[in-house]
Amino acid sequence: MRFMDRTDAGRALARSLENLRGSDVVVLGLPRGGVPVAFEVARALEAPLDVIVVRKLGVPYQPELAMGAIGEGGIRVSNDEVIRRGGITPEEIAAVEERERADLDQQAQLFRAGRPHVDLAGRTAVIVDDGIATGSTAAAACQVARRMGAKRVVLAVPVGAPESLQALRSVCDDAVSLHAPEFFMAVGTFYDNFRHVSDAEVSDLLARSDDAVRVPAASAPATNAQATNADPRPSEPHFATNTAGQTPAPPELDEDVNLEVADGTVTLEGHLTVPANATGIVIFVHGSGSSRHSPRNRYVASQLNEAGLGTLLFDLLTKEEEAERANIFDIPPLASRLTDVTGWVREQPGGLDTALGYFGASTGAAAALWAAAEPDAHVDAIVSRGGRPDLADPRLPDVRSPTLLIVGGRDDVVLELNRQARQRLRCENRLAIIPGATHLFEEPGALQTVTRLARDWFLDHFAPPGGRLHSTT
Repeated sequence: MRFMDRTDAGRALARSLENLRGSDVVVLGLPRGGVPVAFEVARALEAPLDVIVVRKLGVPYQPELAMGAIGEGGIRVSNDEVIRRGGITPEEIAAVEERERADLDQQAQLFRAGRPHVDLAGRTAVIVDDGIATGSTAAAACQVARRMGAKRVVLAVPVGAPESLQALRSVCDDAVSLHAPEFFMAVGTFYDNFRHVSDAEVSDLLARSDDAVRVPAASAPATNAQATNADPRPSEPHFATNTAGQTPAPPELDEDVNLEVADGTVTLEGHLTVPANATGIVIFVHGSGSSRHSPRNRYVASQLNEAGLGTLLFDLLTKEEEAERANIFDIPPLASRLTDVTGWVREQPGGLDTALGYFGASTGAAAALWAAAEPDAHVDAIVSRGGRPDLADPRLPDVRSPTLLIVGGRDDVVLELNRQARQRLRCENRLAIIPGATHLFEEPGALQTVTRLARDWFLDHFAPPGGRLHSTT
């Protein structure tokens, strides 16, 4: 099992913790790398997010050997056996603690930017990291959380070394790991993108989560002024127009949705994310053998969200329909469903005025092109990732939406099909070939290149008249 990045890992981990939704839970991220993972878990569980800052107390003459750990609020846990065998005096312990506590207090203040820590008394503490190697920091965090009053302590990670996870079960009530491979080298080897997480990013994620849990009216009654200006339909998405160069705000909507199609006789499941002041909405149309949970599509969607674009990921077929293989290649009905879903987006507040695009993969790209060829279709841009435009061949000349065809350089058959299809398109179009990439773009850096090309294509064609936002050359 591999993860695109910490966001992808957090969303996957959150699904395994669904049983905790609705309970009195606090999600605690271990700085720094654990916080982006914990952010996604807290958002999915609708729980408060905080950091749990701990510092190891190393033996004075052998600092890598822990004789205990400290946490906020003057908490200290000790390994009495190590202290006894090492003959460590109380004065030596106090000197080490004083030094480490100064660093701990400074770090906690930096992360929280003046906000108090979330009270753990009598609650379930879910401690999250991006992975477990030796587990020494996680063990200290579990012990500190218990001393801070947590009634139950759950350790949750996307990946961990089996022997470390087993040892950690002695200091927590439950240890959850999505993947515990026998051959474990380092946490970062299980991520495509394992970039450094800065102090500023940790602080920003805490602030964003803090805003999210404080906003709902159920937890904070509105003042008269707030009530006067409140949106009477807070659960409905609103697609506003973003201005060029504006920094995207955190999502104002990020939730599962049910989409009724075929005159209400079929309900499809989807997930809608709308950043505040979204530039436009991109509807993902997956291909054969995939779903709205596809790690590749979720990764691309998360990057589009960061660029200020809304995304809708949904399943074209129900589980029963997917069992019939022929349905996956029956493009006209799939296109009809996409048209219905597009109509749903347009019916949302502000939906008629927002720019709209399709991101299609494999057979989903054919459905996207077919739907865009309809006379009353108003699709501002299309991106095809490893698509099968040949399956929409009769409708290709009628497509009016600017279309970007992205194909792997080693995906020989599909590349030739895209070259032929491009000759049939009469709209603005471009063929982008990713050198060395195969059909699923699993090679290092390939999916990131796809994402960058798609992002720039949508932003370019969603731009208001008078100027384009990005160059696609």
